[in-house]
This record gives sequence, C-alpha cells and structure tokens, in this order.
Amino acid sequence: MQDTFQDLSDLRARLSAAPGPDAQALRAASDRNGQLTKPPGALGRLEDLAIWMGGWQGTDRPRAARPHVVIFAGNHGVTAQGVSAFPAEVTAQMVLNFQAGGAAINQLSRQFGAQMDVYPLDLDRPTADFTQGPAMDEAAFLHALQTGWTAVDPQADLLVTGEMGIGNTTSAAAVALALYGGQADDWVGRGTGVDDAGLALKARVVSEGVARHAGATGLEVLRCLGGRELAGMAGAIARARSLRIPVILDGFICTAAAACLEAETPGALDHCVAGHVSEEPGHARLLAKLGKEPLLRLGLRLGEGSGAALAIGVVQGAVACHSGMATFAEAGVSDG
Repeated sequence: MQDTFQDLSDLRARLSAAPGPDAQALRAASDRNGQLTKPPGALGRLEDLAIWMGGWQGTDRPRAARPHVVIFAGNHGVTAQGVSAFPAEVTAQMVLNFQAGGAAINQLSRQFGAQMDVYPLDLDRPTADFTQGPAMDEAAFLHALQTGWTAVDPQADLLVTGEMGIGNTTSAAAVALALYGGQADDWVGRGTGVDDAGLALKARVVSEGVARHAGATGLEVLRCLGGRELAGMAGAIARARSLRIPVILDGFICTAAAACLEAETPGALDHCVAGHVSEEPGHARLLAKLGKEPLLRLGLRLGEGSGAALAIGVVQGAVACHSGMATFAEAGVSDG
C-alpha cells in the first residue's frame, strides 16, 4: 500500500505528528480578506471558511477545484438483532447503484465537479455482533483503516467521506455513547425508519455493546463498536490531515468515526468542518461535543456523504469570492 502506516501504534504516532495549518498563510489570507471590495464581515461565515481553507492549503488564495468524495461500505453483524428496517443485502445493492451512477451522492458529486470513488469492504463478511465481542479484530480493523488512508487522492484540495452500511446508525450511536457517555436514548435514532419498538431495541443493543466494551478509548472504541466503513472513513480523514487537505464531515455516522480520532489525539479534526446537521438526533449532540457548527441545516438523513457533498458548493462559493474578488486597490474603489 502506498505510504501507509504499519500498525495502530504507527497511526497513533502519525496523528500526534500531523501538521497544523500554515500560520503565515492564515495571516496572509486574513489580510487579503480585509482588503476585498466588500464591507468588513459582509460575507459572514464564508470569510472565516475561506481563511481556514487558506491556512490548510498554505496560500492566501485557497481553491476547491479538485474535491474528492470517497464512499466506504460495510456490513454489521449486529443487524441480526433486528436494529434496522432494511436487510443487510441492501448494502451491496446500493454499492452497485453507486457504481452505476444512480444514487444521490453521484448527482451531487457530479454537480460540484468532485471525483467519486467507492470502496466496498468485505461485504460478504459482516463485522461481529458487538454485544458478543469486538466488532473487528485488529487485523480487520487495520485493513479498513489502511484502505481509507490509501483511498485519498493526494492532489485533492477538499475531501468528503461517506458511507453505506445497513445497521451503522446503531454502531455510530454505540461509538458516541462510549466516547461521551449519557444514556443510549441520547444517541439512538430511527436510522432507516424503525418504529418505536425498533428504537427501544436499538437502545438496548447499544447499551449492551458499550457495557461489554467499557474502558475502551479512542481508536479502540472504533474497533470494538464501529464497522469497516467507519474505520475506512477514519483512515481517510487521518490521511487528509497528514496531507493538510481540508475535510467536510458528513452526518452522524461519519462524525462518530471522526470523533474517535479526536478522542485519540485532541486536535486531530482541526482540518475538518461539519457539512450539515442531520435529522438523526445524536448528530447535533455529537457536533456540539466536537465544537463543530454545521454549514447547512436541511433536515437530511440520507448518509452516503450527501450532506457534506452538498456543502462542497458552500466551500467553493467561499473560496471563489475570497480568491477571485478584487481588492479595493485593484478595483480602484475607495475603502473609506
């Protein structure tokens, strides 16, 4: 595999040594923002977003011309307990739909000029039921993380990670509960549309799983309670940090996977913004724990990276204004 980590200790070391934003570029981008032909602060959060992009890209004129959308798919053994309204076979069927260009994420990727890649991760071999033991052994976990790591295009200037995996809102809720505590009811939602009985079942399963793996922290939470697609997203987000590629986080499942990196190494998600807040009730709580204010609030709950892909347009608008707008001096306009 290309330039990947060898084991979990190596990944932890790389997270700890990962670069931060370029301080000089941040200052230069901020200075440029102050000279553009607009009243101070007139573009609101778009201004902060463009400066943030400039810091990570090391320039006062950031870009978002080569976004990369990477979708990971995995199956969960815990679905045998009836936590989803859909059977596990739907995961593979949706992967075929992605590959044929027929899903929402295909349309959004195309709309914003994003390269899109899909990685099915051992769909014929679901993770173990995490109420009975760890979801993945270390070898399976490492393989999924490395797949995510090597999936990232080093030439991309923006990354979105998405997922497909029947049962993965249950996994994400368990991860969130293990990381941040509270009650299972705080984190579980209806996912693909379970009824009240299904919701109560999910809460019980999540509670049992977290109790079984009490004491797990950081990446170990992801191994014990996550899924291959969550690990793939975490690996890709970590790789983007090593390359200083800004990341737009998607919904509850993506954010839960990313939160394990933050729990492992505080500051590991400084290169990430939240693309949106989904209808899954745990997502807003998770974003609040991470201190991430979503760019969009549209009631989405599809997954696939769709909310984050839609937010590519917001980022592109921010950097287009920042990098393309004339300064007062260039335009010959008096700045007062």
